[in-house]
Amino acid sequence: MKKENKESSEKNKLSFLAKHAPINLVNKLFFTQQLEVMVRTGFPLARALGIIEIQMEHKRFKQIIEDMKKNVEKGSPLSKAASEYPKVFSETYISMIAAGEASGKLDEALKRLTIQLKKSHEIRTKIKNALTYPAIVLIAMVAIGIAMLIFVLPKITSIYAESGAKLPLPTRIMIGTTDFIITNGIYLTVAIIILLVLLARFLKTNRGKRVFHKILLKLPIVSPIIKKINLANFSRSLSSLLQTDIPIVETFQIISRTSSNIYYKEYLANAAEELKKGVSVKDTLEKDRQLFPPLITQIVNIGEESGTLDTISEEIANFYEEEVSQTMGNLATIIEPVLMLVLGAAVGAVAVAVVMPIYSLVNAI
Repeated sequence: MKKENKESSEKNKLSFLAKHAPINLVNKLFFTQQLEVMVRTGFPLARALGIIEIQMEHKRFKQIIEDMKKNVEKGSPLSKAASEYPKVFSETYISMIAAGEASGKLDEALKRLTIQLKKSHEIRTKIKNALTYPAIVLIAMVAIGIAMLIFVLPKITSIYAESGAKLPLPTRIMIGTTDFIITNGIYLTVAIIILLVLLARFLKTNRGKRVFHKILLKLPIVSPIIKKINLANFSRSLSSLLQTDIPIVETFQIISRTSSNIYYKEYLANAAEELKKGVSVKDTLEKDRQLFPPLITQIVNIGEESGTLDTISEEIANFYEEEVSQTMGNLATIIEPVLMLVLGAAVGAVAVAVVMPIYSLVNAI
C-alpha cells in the first residue's frame, strides 16, 4: 500500500512539473528529430509517439509523450496534444505543427522544426562555451580576493597597526576594508543574498525587463551580440513559419510573443498591426534601425518583391547565426585582456597598500 502511495505521489509530482517546468533543448531536439523520421517513413502518429516514449530517458518528458500519445489515440491532433504543455512546446512549435497538419505536410513541418532547434542548440552551445572561461576566471578572482581580505591581509596590516606610525591612505583604506568584512561578514553575506533575491524579482517584472534589456542593447561588447542573436532568431522563425504557409501577420504575432528581448517583442507586435493595414514588411522593419539595420531591411525588401521572403529569410538567419558563432568564438580573446587589466589593477592596488608603509617605516628609522 505504501509503495502504491509513493508511486502515485511521484506520478502527481511529475505531472505537475510536466505542466509547469520547461524541458531542455536537447531532449526536444531528440523528440522532434525522431518523430520527423517516423512520420516521413509512414509510421502512424500514435505508434511513433509510443516508440519515442520507450526510448526517452528523461522521466518528465517520458510522461509528457505518454500523455500526448493517449490524446492522439483519442483523436486529438498532435498540435492540440502539444499545446497542453506550453512550458515545453513554444507557440512557434505548436503553430508550425498545426500548419503542417492542416496542409498534410506534418513531416516537412517537423523537419523545419528540427533544423530550427539544431540551430538554436548550436548558438546556445557557442554562448556557453564562450562564457565558461571568463566566468571561471572571474569567480576565481573574487574567491582569491575574499580569501586575501579575510586570511592574509589582516596578518600583514596588524604589524603596521602595532607600529604606531602614520599609515598612507591606501593602507588605511585596505585595513578599514578588511576590518569591516571580518567584523560584519555575516551581515554582509545576508545583505548580499537579500539584494540578489530582490534583484531577481525585479528583473522578472515588466519594468525590470525593460531596464535590463535596455542595458544589454547599450553595452559596447554585449550589444552587437544580443542584436545578432535576436535577428538570427527572428529570421529563422520568419522563414520556418512562412514555409509552413502561416500568414505573414500571424507569423509576426507569433514571433513577437516568443521573442526573449522585450524591445524586439514590442516592436514586432506593432509591426504586425502595421502589416494588417497593408504596410510592407520592409517599411515596418526600417522604422528602428537600431533593432533592424538597413542590411536586413533591404534584403527583406528584395525577398518581399520577388515572393521569396521565406527562403531569403533563411539566408539571413544563416548569415547572423554564422556571425554569432564567429563572435562567440572570439569572445574569450576579447574579454581576456579586460580581465587581465582588472586583475592587474587589483593586485597593483594591494601591492601599493602593502609596500608603501614599509618605506614609511624605513624613513622613520
